[in-house]
Amino acid sequence: MSKQFVYKVKIYYEDTDAGGVVYYANYLKYLERARSEAIYSLGLTNTKLQKDHGSLIIVKSCNIEYKKPAKFEDELEIISSILSKTKTSFTMLQIIKKNEEIISEAQIKLVIVNQNGKPVKLPEILDSLLN
Repeated sequence: MSKQFVYKVKIYYEDTDAGGVVYYANYLKYLERARSEAIYSLGLTNTKLQKDHGSLIIVKSCNIEYKKPAKFEDELEIISSILSKTKTSFTMLQIIKKNEEIISEAQIKLVIVNQNGKPVKLPEILDSLLN
């Protein structure tokens, strides 16, 4: 995934708080969906990684900066790209835009683990696709 992956989401009433602003934790859901769709776009699924390679992708850390709020009926664009990669993990930069303006940025560190939760080497197929 040397390129950027773009995922779009529309804000519904259920996503907002009493003031009509997106509740802060919902941004994490949008970022997760964008990461999952990025993996799917590579021809992989989390289920396939688990079944065929005995590995899972888990979030180790998340650093998110909220710059401006999203509101009811906004349409957002989430741009995901790989910042760095090691033998057992990779870090993604995810930018959320509203009308071309950056409203949030997140760096998500993802680790590959086995069924017992122990870090393992990236499966070869995932490693090659992330280059």
